[in-house]
Amino acid sequence: MKLSVAQGTALSVGAVLGTGVISMPALAAEAAGPASLVAWLALILLSAPLAWTFAVLGARHPDSGGVSTYVRLAFGPSAAAAVGWCFYFAVPLGAPAAAAFAGGYVADVVGGGDTTVLITFLFVVGLVYVMNWFGLRISGRVQLVLTGVLAVLLLITVVTALPHARIGNLTPFAPHGWAGIGVAAAVLVWGFAGWEAVSSLSPDYRNPRRDVPRATAVAVVVVGGLYLAVAVTSVLVLGPALGDSRAPLADLLAVGVGGPVRAITAVVAVLLTIGAVNAYLAGASRLGTALARDGALPARVFGTQRRSLTFVLFASLGSVLLPFPLHTSMLLVTGCFTLVYVLGTAAALRLLPRGASRAWAAVAFVAVIGLLVLTGPPALLSLVVAAGAIGYQAWRARRSAKIASPSSISDGSVAPNPNTKPACEVA
Repeated sequence: MKLSVAQGTALSVGAVLGTGVISMPALAAEAAGPASLVAWLALILLSAPLAWTFAVLGARHPDSGGVSTYVRLAFGPSAAAAVGWCFYFAVPLGAPAAAAFAGGYVADVVGGGDTTVLITFLFVVGLVYVMNWFGLRISGRVQLVLTGVLAVLLLITVVTALPHARIGNLTPFAPHGWAGIGVAAAVLVWGFAGWEAVSSLSPDYRNPRRDVPRATAVAVVVVGGLYLAVAVTSVLVLGPALGDSRAPLADLLAVGVGGPVRAITAVVAVLLTIGAVNAYLAGASRLGTALARDGALPARVFGTQRRSLTFVLFASLGSVLLPFPLHTSMLLVTGCFTLVYVLGTAAALRLLPRGASRAWAAVAFVAVIGLLVLTGPPALLSLVVAAGAIGYQAWRARRSAKIASPSSISDGSVAPNPNTKPACEVA
């Protein structure tokens, strides 16, 4: 069944409007105070050229490989492997952060602080691992329902809480200086990751050249409107308390509606997180297998979906032990996402013909380069991951060449049959 514009719009909104919105207003306010609204606006404006670039690429080159396909067409397999590695190794870092958002809402209801957050993470990741091990899937329709529930929750939150807004909460506007806006923007990349999924969906549209740009344009407006409405309402209603909130949506609903809203938002947060983590772990298990198939990862470790899934699980558990606060973990993940955007928009500059679309791609390329710089030292992880992918490809190529090279026959050895594949290729 092919996608209509309405269905494509819903899937695109679902890909971008993820779990981050339940906690990002607080994280951005912690970094920049009310000035975080500038970062929100900047990211929303950036979404337009970035989403449009991937939509045009998807319309011109409809392929489920998405960004990886475009980078391979533009720069070759090594760069495509770098894109795959950045996605794959960002998932174990992102899973604990995503679960921490839901854990904050659960702790807000039952108490327990960080211990409750950790238990929530173990529950979510363990459940999703078991589901994927046995081949159980949360259907696309359920994912869309969860996204729809989130969108309705956001609308109710804004409508009921906005009458309690106070302009005085905008001062002091930049308590951490103007540099805090850049830090907030780097954190907010988390909430806008997903536009690349638009291009991956392009083969499923009835008419990719016509429908992908239309669906993307509507999705940009919907996502941008919801994000900005929630951010503005959070700052104006909660004021200085926003930066210290574990559950900003629950706090807003408590102000606007009252009653047992905290328990309701905690349940919604956990369900959303299960859906999001399921999507990422299921996708990562397939990505790891595909990378192993293409020689970008060792097949002995990543050659099957269960092996790849198990690696992601243990890497996720290990990342919880890293001595990083949530803020830093998010920057590490968004640094990887941003580098993928850098490579994707760079590929667009090579693949798209001269014209308006290429100009938009140039704007997006410059903007994501700026975001990568704003991420600061955590962005170095993305560069290390990309370098690791390229280094592994080079090492494997040298190893294959060495095995395939004919042995010297001066010592009486027999030269290999040129029609026989090297052992590494057979494996």
